[in-house]
Amino acid sequence: MAKDAIVGLSIGYNTSSAVLLDGKVEFAVEEERLIRQKRTRLFPIQGVREGLRLAGLTVEDVDAFAVAWNPAINLEQFSLAQSLRSRYMGEFFYSVPNYLMTLKEDNSALLSEQIIEFMDASKLRIFYVTHHLSHAATFFFSPFERAAIMTIDGFGEKDCVLFAEGKDNQFRTLWTQEFPHSLGSFYSAMTEFIGFRPDNDEWKLMGASSYGDPDRYYKQLQSTFHLKDDGGFELDLSYFNHYQFHRPLMYAPKLVELLDLQPNERNGELNQDYYDLAAAAQRATEEIYFHLLRKLHELTGLDQLVLAGGVVYNSVANGKVLQETPFKEVFIPPVPDDSGGALGAAFYMQHQIWKRPRRYVLSSNYLGPGYSNDEIRALLEKQKIRHAEIKDPAQKAAELVAAGKIVGWFQGRLEFGDRALGNRSILADPRDAGMKDKVNNTVKYREPFRPFAPSILEDQMDEYFVDAAPAPYMERVFPIRPEKHEVIPAVTHVDGTGRLQTVSKEINPLYWELIDDFRKLTGVPVVLNTSFNLKGEPIVCSPQDALRTFYSSGLDALVLGDYLIEK
Repeated sequence: MAKDAIVGLSIGYNTSSAVLLDGKVEFAVEEERLIRQKRTRLFPIQGVREGLRLAGLTVEDVDAFAVAWNPAINLEQFSLAQSLRSRYMGEFFYSVPNYLMTLKEDNSALLSEQIIEFMDASKLRIFYVTHHLSHAATFFFSPFERAAIMTIDGFGEKDCVLFAEGKDNQFRTLWTQEFPHSLGSFYSAMTEFIGFRPDNDEWKLMGASSYGDPDRYYKQLQSTFHLKDDGGFELDLSYFNHYQFHRPLMYAPKLVELLDLQPNERNGELNQDYYDLAAAAQRATEEIYFHLLRKLHELTGLDQLVLAGGVVYNSVANGKVLQETPFKEVFIPPVPDDSGGALGAAFYMQHQIWKRPRRYVLSSNYLGPGYSNDEIRALLEKQKIRHAEIKDPAQKAAELVAAGKIVGWFQGRLEFGDRALGNRSILADPRDAGMKDKVNNTVKYREPFRPFAPSILEDQMDEYFVDAAPAPYMERVFPIRPEKHEVIPAVTHVDGTGRLQTVSKEINPLYWELIDDFRKLTGVPVVLNTSFNLKGEPIVCSPQDALRTFYSSGLDALVLGDYLIEK
């Protein structure tokens, strides 16, 4: 019996591809990892080819290409009177198809034409799935048979928030909120105000927020938005420019006047004013986030929640969801942003359109390319790199980390998403208070206010964290128990929290063994884990990427499959 074969595509910011075979994910990857262009907008040709190869498929086997964007919605027209008014400039811009607006760019994505390169156009089946419906389809690979769903980001074709209710192999939309009243855009405007790139550096605002006093600017920021009784919210657009066609900045001069604070220069040093503003922006974001979720719970009465969309990368807010809302369980995917739309669009086709029964739950994000020890050894020998074969790579890595070494760890299949979860990781000792600065100064070269994450054995979670829940994708921040702050200082943020990854023996046995071996050596079931890449580069994908990064940084050792390379 033939199996359904679907290729999911997310095009635009950080393009990605996924292959679904009979309702199971066979492969998923961001194109940046394969072509080494961070946040590329290029059509994901390499990802599609690699995914089909690993799934044992040819192009002729593909039943459908599912694209996580519906350009037909962009073709809706506004009246001439509206389009001539400045308030509608942004909406007029927004109604132009994304594909036309990017034609001027060298790295534009021309969807239909490039898909047709693969196969006879007469046999081609392309489905354009509305952006937020692609996000909502996260429900289909969640562990819940029934759940409330919220998707939230900067913008889709028109919407920036969607409420839905999922049951079995279908979901129904309950409510949407349209751009420009966007929480993602609000957060991006604040990111730009304190000196970072909007739609790219929101992580930095989140990290900086822990160093500030939210009370200093919170009342001012509260005046820029209004929480509505229907569960939605409105931005006071006089403070923002994100919806304007011609906008040098995402915030308006009126916001500068309101805050009585000059915006920081791009990548400028942060002073206490900007830390305080970051803290206020994070608090405002959480207020809106939880307001929406409480309304969603009121509409559905369900205890299970699925979250997706770029805003859902806010792990600080995610860690408070179960305390601040009536929900009792939450599923957050490893890739909630646009890249995850490749998975979502494919699952939308499989279940919502084709109505196939559900029989798959996503259990890990190790969905990208993998490399055998034979391939690794051949590369090392070809490049005449001195190496040693090791029988127990987990034990050896644990010994190196316990000895204070910074170790590159390359195993198995590449992670899908921005989090390195133990297959493409840089590991270090969390017990050393100076290790955070050492990793920053010799390898990562990133801002000192950004924390590193703790990977912890899942069954040890409650010993180190307060009110925590399993977080296999580093998707939530929780308080670290006060008595453990001095035990793991390198992964304890300034506010006493950690963005933890809980590690299960069933999901990643080798990484679990490494942490357990470290526990046996030190008494601490935690390692410092950060992504295996240099600043400004994608996470390493291949052994060649790992070697180049190793020799271009201050890493002390590299465990590459069953091989050890030291300097």
